[in-house]
Amino acid sequence: MKRSQKKILITGADGFIGSHLTEMLIKSGAQVKALSYYNSFNYWGWLEDLDCIKDIEVLTGDVRDPHYCKHITKNVDVIFHLAALIAIPYSYVAPDSYVDTNIKGTLNICQAALENGCERVIHTSTSEVYGTAKYVPIDETHPLQPQSPYSATKIGADAIAGSFYNSFNLPLTIARPFNAYGPRQSARAFIPTIITQIADGKDEIQLGALTPTRDLTYVEDICRGFVVLSESDNAIGETVNIGSNFEISIGDVFSIIKDIMKSDALAVTEDERLRPRTSEVYRLWCDNTKIHTLTGFTPQYTIREGLEKTVAWFSNPVNLKKYKSDIYNI
Repeated sequence: MKRSQKKILITGADGFIGSHLTEMLIKSGAQVKALSYYNSFNYWGWLEDLDCIKDIEVLTGDVRDPHYCKHITKNVDVIFHLAALIAIPYSYVAPDSYVDTNIKGTLNICQAALENGCERVIHTSTSEVYGTAKYVPIDETHPLQPQSPYSATKIGADAIAGSFYNSFNLPLTIARPFNAYGPRQSARAFIPTIITQIADGKDEIQLGALTPTRDLTYVEDICRGFVVLSESDNAIGETVNIGSNFEISIGDVFSIIKDIMKSDALAVTEDERLRPRTSEVYRLWCDNTKIHTLTGFTPQYTIREGLEKTVAWFSNPVNLKKYKSDIYNI
């Protein structure tokens, strides 16, 4: 079946990665139902900013409701399940909500997909499930370490998703993206934190730890990874990393952004932005051999190219005003 003939559901479509994936699939000619978290304001998150919004069937609801999940997955061919609570600091203070959304929400989507005969499910994991690297680069056999309530619930969600493949032969792939960045990323992430503070003219940039490393992958590359996995029969039943196979420290990212923005600002570590010592993930570096072997995928953006595009988007006053650089958002 051609992509233009497939009916696609994206949960979490109103978020950072979800909105980019929605946009990418719409531009490719797919029929997309985009799930936005229900609210009384009828606000659709980042979907509101898409030029292609008229071509999207926007749904509002909640993956925590199993009956609703069964309703929206009827007559759907492919599900990209991205709906989740993702902020690590907030998971320290509200862990129960992460269990409900991340684990139970995944259960509801998998059960609904099974009952409605969906042909493919792409479940979204996270590199945070690996915790601090025991070896690098990190492949899919690396031990899982629940270093935060968030990562613990994503480990649980991955297990639920995997069990539906093993128990019921649900045609499912667990996509495990490493650290996505780009336009529309939430203020809780360190790259928007750096850019928005510099753009607001601050001389001292409030940050957490600068030494941890991350495998940063531009959001368009992450979305391409999702799409190629959904089109690969060899990926069914597999857990697959999506990343750049490149490691860089938060401090070095800060230096690149300063150079792009021609800033002399200094980084200042703020205690409230630091994770508990044993909860901090000090090193992430993706081994992307498996996705390349299965699909031929390779990232298209270097870290410099991706950051330049990201800085350009955030520096637009229309976009910048949507962020509150003076407030640390957990």
